[in-house]
Amino acid sequence: MAPVEAEQHRRRALALAAHDASGAVSPIRISRRDTGDDDVAIQILYCGICHSDLHTIKNEWKNANYPVVPGHEIAGLITEVGKNVKRFNVGDKVGVGCMVNTCQSCESCEGGHENYCSKIIFTYNSHDRDGTVTYGGYSDMVVVNERFVIRFPDGMPLDRGAPLLCAGITVYNPMKHHGLNEAGKHIGVVGLGGLGHVAVKFAKAFGMRVTVISTSPGKREEAMETLGADAFVVSGDANQMKAAKGTMDGIMNTASASMSMYAYLALLKPQGKMILLGLPEKPLQISAFSLVTGWRHPYILHNGGKTLAGSCMGSIRDTQEMMDFAAKHGLAADIELIGTEEVNEAMERLAKGEVRYRFVIDIGNTLNAASLGSSPVPAL
Repeated sequence: MAPVEAEQHRRRALALAAHDASGAVSPIRISRRDTGDDDVAIQILYCGICHSDLHTIKNEWKNANYPVVPGHEIAGLITEVGKNVKRFNVGDKVGVGCMVNTCQSCESCEGGHENYCSKIIFTYNSHDRDGTVTYGGYSDMVVVNERFVIRFPDGMPLDRGAPLLCAGITVYNPMKHHGLNEAGKHIGVVGLGGLGHVAVKFAKAFGMRVTVISTSPGKREEAMETLGADAFVVSGDANQMKAAKGTMDGIMNTASASMSMYAYLALLKPQGKMILLGLPEKPLQISAFSLVTGWRHPYILHNGGKTLAGSCMGSIRDTQEMMDFAAKHGLAADIELIGTEEVNEAMERLAKGEVRYRFVIDIGNTLNAASLGSSPVPAL
């Protein structure tokens, strides 16, 4: 279907969009497709703010398709279902994460790893099958194929559960895939932000020993007393890093800043694994010796055989499993709930790391015609 023809089968929605690399968002009216036979329509009540949103609206990854409507931590209620939909009903509490479609036929899709499909369609800033650009959850509604919708378990709050649809699955999936979910193992978490704080929570729910590794000494109390970490290491303290050397089975590296990997890889036991989850703009600084032998010097063989791996999101099956696990263990994100009028300020604070630990937008109560008053809202 060509974009012009597709426009005849679409509805209007209210959203927040960035129009240039300044990253400032403002209200706008957008088009959403009508509910297809395999689709559900969702009234969006909450949407988390991911660091990827900030990178995208500022075009830091050089791939922004303006206007950008960010948001891939979407939580709300189903308002309409297509005739072929079997898994959901009107009124169900659901969520949408980072993807809204894939080819559904490649090796990754057929193997249950559709998050690595080469034709993945992301929830926003991506091109849909009809040629239109996808718009994310900073909006009052969305229409999604039921395959890519997550059911919210009983007891999981929509506002605190929304960030799990990105941050939660981003840490849960590699922990499961790399065997870093076994009780008694020791895991390190680099960075105590949106990803890091839920990594600590999942690791503790798995029964693991958790050490938070941070550049900020001031985060010790919140890491240990609030989140329940067992230990805290200041990465800039050589004595603390030396004392922790060779003690960890794995490390979840959530930092988005470029850093030297040597000191962190030295914390791993032989055959330990470091999983990269953050996306720094600059190349990593790493020596092959720190992976192969565990030391910089080519003639000293000790504490090596390490793995440095990356991980991106997770499958729909794993995301639903993660949400069910989180609900069972009473686990959700720690959030700061904001209105739509506070989003630009929140982005500035996010860039400075001034959030504990995830901003979530109260879409249902603050993105509507009544809240905007008489201010004119442009349309696409």
